[in-house]
Amino acid sequence: MLVFIAKRFLWMIPSLFAVSFLAFVLIQLPPGDYVTTYIATLAASNEIVDQNTAAQLRERFGLGDPMLVQYFKWIWGILTRGDFGISFEWQQPVSDLIWERMALTLVLALSTLIATWAIALPIGVYSAVRKYSIGDYFFTAFTFFGLAVPSFLLALVLMYVAAVEFGQDVGGLFSPEYENASWSFAKMVDLFSHLWLPVIILAVSSTASLIRVMRANMLDELPKPYVTTARAKGLSEFRLLMKYPLMIALNPFISTIAWLLPNLISGSVVVAIVLNLPTAAPLLLQALMAQDMYLAGAFVLLICALTLIGSLISDILLALVDPRIRLE
Repeated sequence: MLVFIAKRFLWMIPSLFAVSFLAFVLIQLPPGDYVTTYIATLAASNEIVDQNTAAQLRERFGLGDPMLVQYFKWIWGILTRGDFGISFEWQQPVSDLIWERMALTLVLALSTLIATWAIALPIGVYSAVRKYSIGDYFFTAFTFFGLAVPSFLLALVLMYVAAVEFGQDVGGLFSPEYENASWSFAKMVDLFSHLWLPVIILAVSSTASLIRVMRANMLDELPKPYVTTARAKGLSEFRLLMKYPLMIALNPFISTIAWLLPNLISGSVVVAIVLNLPTAAPLLLQALMAQDMYLAGAFVLLICALTLIGSLISDILLALVDPRIRLE
């Protein structure tokens, strides 16, 4: 198992290089560059930028170099100094912009993941064991609702209910007095007091889909002969479910970690904008629209790293849960 983990870590290195290069190329595929976008923005405000100024800006930002030269300068800075470059739009080091947002994004993503599993796992098992009962029909209706309702619409409804009915401060992850304050215990408490709303909104659709996955997996396992044999030997129903079919039915459930973590980060752009969340998604969208290639490339690289880490974690958990797929 240790050899397998070491091999996976080694394969992650060329994968990150390949994805970083592809992301860098794709960000620069649209016509023009950051200077072109900047000039267009100024032109919309009736400000004219002459060609000499544009050329000076391109030279200042290093946009006159060939794309491969730009990429190797960027990746060499990351490898040797941990320097992701300077954001063109913000005129700040990319590292100063991304780390706090990525930390808040991970807190939100992990909270949503825990809430999703805590709700989907027992409901999925119940729906399979009590197939076609009133409870099963109720949870089936909930899953259809969760899959059908857009997250941004649910966000608007819950924001209205929280603000009007409960007087809750909605929008953002902090109260105004803590937004720019240094980290402290009081700020952590304030963060968790605001975290419940985005967690509910983001967890609804993923919980609905995982309930269906768990129900289907359990229904596949329950009729199998080993369940009948265990029941005939006198095992209690609860112990039987926990020891055999549930452990096998968890396999597809655990494998969702690989895509759930990056999906919670990159797939919550609209919700983050609606709720005014200081997470990675809105800044990534803004960087892509402005062709701020170093900022956008850093976010894409980190999301790729999360995907690879999620895949590794899911493979390790699968090996621990299911002896059939362990590597000797």
